[in-house]
Amino acid sequence: MIGCYDFCGHYEWTFGWLERAGGHALVRDYWNEAINHDSQRHARDLIRGEGIPGMLKYWGHTLLEESPDLGFHISHREDVFRIDFHDCPSRGFLLRNGIHHYRDYCDHCMGWTGPMLREAGYVIDHEHNHRGQCWWEMRPAGTPGGHAAPGSVAGAKDVRLRADWPRDPAQLDRYQKANDPDEKLA
Repeated sequence: MIGCYDFCGHYEWTFGWLERAGGHALVRDYWNEAINHDSQRHARDLIRGEGIPGMLKYWGHTLLEESPDLGFHISHREDVFRIDFHDCPSRGFLLRNGIHHYRDYCDHCMGWTGPMLREAGYVIDHEHNHRGQCWWEMRPAGTPGGHAAPGSVAGAKDVRLRADWPRDPAQLDRYQKANDPDEKLA
């Protein structure tokens, strides 16, 4: 068995290799089939069955395993589930070790989570800054909301309140009510 950090490097390499071998469509298929429909089917089942409480069970457990130093914060209400990453362990490892084989490692999160949540009836509002910091808000499809004001869901733990969070939207990948990694806002 390989360790978590070795896994991140392997993932990064795999995404780059798949894109060179079969283009962007093959990478998207991998994220959806190998991650969403195979390795994370327990998450799909939990979230489909329980909605936001299922998200709390899945990500509450998984993120503690991946980031025991609590580089993240989870917030939730009846109508929204939010994750703020202040220090993504996966992306941080890649940055610290100069590993870069794929154009945007962070896209894989939307690549498997987006289709999974679409199947469960949810949409995602999300931003990432390519430096191991991001936020996610997941809501039932068709409900109001989207890109809540900084601090309105996560309070002081909102990653957008950090002094080093980019103020220029051009430095961010942004999604609004999305379920597809290619639905980035211009």
